[in-house]
Amino acid sequence: MKRDNLQDLNKASWYQLDTEQTLNALDSRADGLSSATAQQRHTRYGPNSLPEKPPVPAWRRFIAHFNDVLIYILLAAAMLTGVMGHWIDTIVILCVAVINALIGFIQENAAEKSLKGIRNMLSSNAAVVRDGIAQQIDAALLVPGDIVTLKPGDRIPADVRLLEVHGLQVEEAILTGESTVVSKQTHALADNAQLGDRINLAFSGTTVSAGTARGVVVEIGAQTELGQINGMLAAVKPIKTPLLQQIDKLGHGIFWAILCAMAVLFVYSMVFHSVPLTELLLALISLAVASVPEGLPAVISLMLSLGVQAMARKRAIIRSLPTAETLGAMTVICSDKTGTLTMNEMTVKEVVLADQQYKITGQSYNPQGEVRHRATDTVPTMQADPVLARFIAAVHLCNDSSLRQDEHGHWQVVGAPTAGALQVLAAKSGFVYDDAVLLDKIPFDSAWKYQATLHKVNGQRQILVTGAPDILLAMAASETTADGQRDVRHAWWEEQMAMLARQGLRMVAACIKPVDATTDKIDHDDLKSGLQWLGVAAMMDPPRPEAITAIATCRSAGIEVKMITGDHPETAMAIARMLGMNRTDNVITGAALENMSEEELSTASGEYDVFARTSPAHKLRLVKALQAQGHVVGMTGDGVNDAPALKQANVGIAMGIKGTEVTKEAADMVLADDNFSTIAAAVTEGRRLYDNLKKTILFVLPTNLAQGLIIVVALLAGATIPLTPLQILWMNMATSTTLAFGLAFEPAEAGLMQRPPRKTGANILDMHGLWRIGMVGALIAGGAYWLEATLIAQGLDEAFIRTAVLQLLVTLQWVYMFNCREQTGFSLNLRMFQNSALWITTGILAALQYAIIYSPTMNRIFGTAPLPASYWLMSLGIGGIIFGLIEAEKWLFARRSAVR
Repeated sequence: MKRDNLQDLNKASWYQLDTEQTLNALDSRADGLSSATAQQRHTRYGPNSLPEKPPVPAWRRFIAHFNDVLIYILLAAAMLTGVMGHWIDTIVILCVAVINALIGFIQENAAEKSLKGIRNMLSSNAAVVRDGIAQQIDAALLVPGDIVTLKPGDRIPADVRLLEVHGLQVEEAILTGESTVVSKQTHALADNAQLGDRINLAFSGTTVSAGTARGVVVEIGAQTELGQINGMLAAVKPIKTPLLQQIDKLGHGIFWAILCAMAVLFVYSMVFHSVPLTELLLALISLAVASVPEGLPAVISLMLSLGVQAMARKRAIIRSLPTAETLGAMTVICSDKTGTLTMNEMTVKEVVLADQQYKITGQSYNPQGEVRHRATDTVPTMQADPVLARFIAAVHLCNDSSLRQDEHGHWQVVGAPTAGALQVLAAKSGFVYDDAVLLDKIPFDSAWKYQATLHKVNGQRQILVTGAPDILLAMAASETTADGQRDVRHAWWEEQMAMLARQGLRMVAACIKPVDATTDKIDHDDLKSGLQWLGVAAMMDPPRPEAITAIATCRSAGIEVKMITGDHPETAMAIARMLGMNRTDNVITGAALENMSEEELSTASGEYDVFARTSPAHKLRLVKALQAQGHVVGMTGDGVNDAPALKQANVGIAMGIKGTEVTKEAADMVLADDNFSTIAAAVTEGRRLYDNLKKTILFVLPTNLAQGLIIVVALLAGATIPLTPLQILWMNMATSTTLAFGLAFEPAEAGLMQRPPRKTGANILDMHGLWRIGMVGALIAGGAYWLEATLIAQGLDEAFIRTAVLQLLVTLQWVYMFNCREQTGFSLNLRMFQNSALWITTGILAALQYAIIYSPTMNRIFGTAPLPASYWLMSLGIGGIIFGLIEAEKWLFARRSAVR
């Protein structure tokens, strides 16, 4: 089974081979490779590192932001005005295009930092045996067949098939989602073991929690499990958010409408009005500039930025602006369990003794909480509850972990999580064993599944044993009660432990054996007789209390919540029930997903809410299957095993405190408090943001349509264009952008989280929205033409007439902004005084209009002229009439909808 090239690496199921077969397949020896052989293999297979792709130059990323159909129109308009010598128009139009590109360039995060984060997880050094000599080398120089040694605290430098283990325990949560450390062994395993069950392998990037080992490198670089995740990340293509897809669709529609209108008008004007080419081109440029919503990208970016800031105040950090809106469209949240829905901190919940049961309050590693009698709800004491006191002594003293509090006040476990949970239990009990002296110990070994210590406690020497309940129960000679020793009730204990297991609880048993005062050493033979069974501690990684509320909120908002975890099925179902999820009686495992076709997977993704023993590839497939059904998928996680699925999801959500850097960089949103309920708050903000974006688009487009209609009618009539391109740009950028800013602060509408998510693929503008745009555009254009015709009849100056028309159009936009506050209800209500931005933007707009009308410099640049105050009042009067007509249309539409 020897291999000749790196591509053969994945063909070998290393966990299925015994140690001798593995060494033979790799052409290796227990005393390591020779330096010459290692060098040859390094030349053949390359470094033990992950491939990098060359970064995209900044200038190319900047230029890419001009790749937009509406920007094409502006660039063409700038070129034509330049050719015609209208340099001010050219400069202003180019500035608008460059500003839009700069906004996009600054906001993007094109560099693939997630890949860099994975590379940083690789070990930098490795303890290797070469030429029979133990030495430290750069981990990048490791090759298949190298013999490596592992000790506590080591980051494993490559995928390793273990040859010898001595109590080896590895923390694999970042890779598999397993909430506890994994005890390793060396025996060959059966076929089709899932990643978390391959206990004779140690994986690159994971950390040795306890014990030592020796193993042979079987996979390096891109072929390791970590490397395959890196490959999946690199292969995931960015997905456009629903908003960007709709804006693109809207942009293409506007582009073709403008192009067709310009072509028709060009032919019509040349044939029927014999308009001079220069004048006609200037008019068509005015039409293009008028119809293109130049300010819309800036307004959308501004509103998204405000949404991001609002979410940051709620502890949700958004890494790309469109994500803020996409949150409001989510239909499914696929959540990792460990560290996301749960605390990722094992907590003892029950202690079962022969004649007493105790419940333990409190959560996580914080030692605040109590031990209470299950029957009487009283707090036990060492004197009144001697059996519990012995049990606590066993789990506290026969324990290699400890508790500590960091500088931020967070409690942490130094050592294995399971052992740490027992130390928290001891702290909650209040029982003190300061006089205990450790005399000897048998370290934990996965082959024996227990550990033992010889302690002197209260002047008496005793052996304390903790370990797997099934092993210790078989070894015990008797069970301890308050009245002394009696025969072990094997059937009763097995029933109790089965009941606890069905609740998703993991168990650790404790035994004790008194010895005489001359005993100084212990070994495994000392445990073959005389062991007194004390009981079991049942523990779990508890659900986050706030996650229960958040899931209920999401369900009321029509958002499904699915759990996708690497943990065991029973544990996953028990946690799902505690969280109040749907369909918690059935679970599907990664092994079942492995053999499913895409059609079967699509069905399963809809029928199940709990997925257990899943690998990174399974999570990625599930997200894709849900997206193929039209779902907008959010995926939460904290480990590197979650990163590919997070990147594939429409909204990848990482944990900020316990999440790995890889996960954070692959995500679109980071929860600064690791609080699942923050997602519900972010969804609320996302829905409010979408509503306000829709209001903004309904505000901006009618004004562009009105400007376009003014020019179209002028060309059809062979008349002078009422406004210059520069005046139109002023309205689009200065006026529309300023006013739209006020809509960004509109508060959330009532019942926002009781309505279902908007339909996937639904246009941001429905038929009523299109009707509203057409109606409002016609009303505004009609008002402008009425004013222009009236002033022309009075024989006024062209600059004066254009200024008056400009002032009217700006005033009508301001009035229409208030119409847009409420999509169906009456707009002038008390809630408008809660939005101070409406009045701030009104003041800014008034100042800008005063400047363009009365400043001599602005008059020269924009071709405007001073107006009497009466024209301001006249504009408000016309605005009031149009306001009333729009409100009447809203009332009629709402009434018609209610009848339906």
